[in-house]
Amino acid sequence: MLKKLGRINRRRMPAYEQDAPPGQFVTEKFPILTYGSTPRISLDTWQFRVFGHVEEEVTLNWQEFTALPKLTLDAEFHCVTQWSKLQNTWEGVAFNDVMKLVKPSSEVTHVMAHCYGGYSTNLALDVIMDDDVLFAWAHDGAPLAEAHGGPLRLVVPKRYGWKSAKWVNGLEFMTEDRPGFWEVRGYHMEGDPWKEQRFWDELM
Repeated sequence: MLKKLGRINRRRMPAYEQDAPPGQFVTEKFPILTYGSTPRISLDTWQFRVFGHVEEEVTLNWQEFTALPKLTLDAEFHCVTQWSKLQNTWEGVAFNDVMKLVKPSSEVTHVMAHCYGGYSTNLALDVIMDDDVLFAWAHDGAPLAEAHGGPLRLVVPKRYGWKSAKWVNGLEFMTEDRPGFWEVRGYHMEGDPWKEQRFWDELM
């Protein structure tokens, strides 16, 4: 069970290709890949909205969000463009602690992450409820850079990086699956790197 204040220690893996998912190469760098421009976000006006099929919607400002129980964990990051960064330390708030703020309908099966700049991505509820999913504001001991999704990005280690949405500002609880920004453009609805679920044709 996740503790409200704590750290999840993932095994520090040696940087060898055989430790990465199939089709990936390992890098110590953290490349920046973004569609469009980086949004300029003021923490004074930043908001995080939880809505959809929930009993009551919740909106948090930056102070309220960062006052939630904090989590630090080590987890890998796998990009669909075939690079993997195996050693990352993320700091932020666990998804499961955010979920405690609302009461989703019993019919909810998926969540859509919404972001500043218009980006979105879909995730199955059982995937996003894993104990290594969090909303991160720091990476490797430093505040998350704007280019990497700061002030806040979703981190879903068991999915390709496009599911770890940058500049996240909301969660929509859904009773059926719906494609997000890249999924509409041909990317896989699930995005599991260990199954090499990169594109739509792999669903056929």
